[in-house]
Amino acid sequence: MVKKILLGLLAIFVIIQFFRPQKNQSTDLSANDITRHTTVPDSVLAILKKSCYDCHSNNTVYPWYNNIQPVAWWLANHVNEGRRHLNYSEFASYAPTKQYKKMLETVKQLKEDEMPLNSYLWIHRYAILDSGQKTLLISWADSLGKGIKAANNLPDQPEEREQRH
Repeated sequence: MVKKILLGLLAIFVIIQFFRPQKNQSTDLSANDITRHTTVPDSVLAILKKSCYDCHSNNTVYPWYNNIQPVAWWLANHVNEGRRHLNYSEFASYAPTKQYKKMLETVKQLKEDEMPLNSYLWIHRYAILDSGQKTLLISWADSLGKGIKAANNLPDQPEEREQRH
């Protein structure tokens, strides 16, 4: 009985290897890429590419284990969710209010050590941000957010109002 169950599980494992999710990889820089519409210093861009772009752009660098199901499905879901929250490759397509809000969220998540995700850092140790890198990203995102807000005459977001009190 146990042998039949194990053989059944092995068969299922082999069969699911043929069902692969679409990869998040592009060869061209999107017309809406943040670097085409805002100033992103090289030092910031290097950090974004190292620690953020796998989940927050249109070009994920996949590890070897992405070739094994069901891991690839889990990674695809993780990347798709990250891109739904913030996609630097499509940043210019966002309304100014959303751009501003995303920069506020970026600052908040970096300050609270919510990004990069711990589950990502378990395997991608190189993506861990030191305090200097974190400070640089926070300063850039804060400055970009304020620039977007001023250029578009946007009202304060609730998070920003709370910080003043």
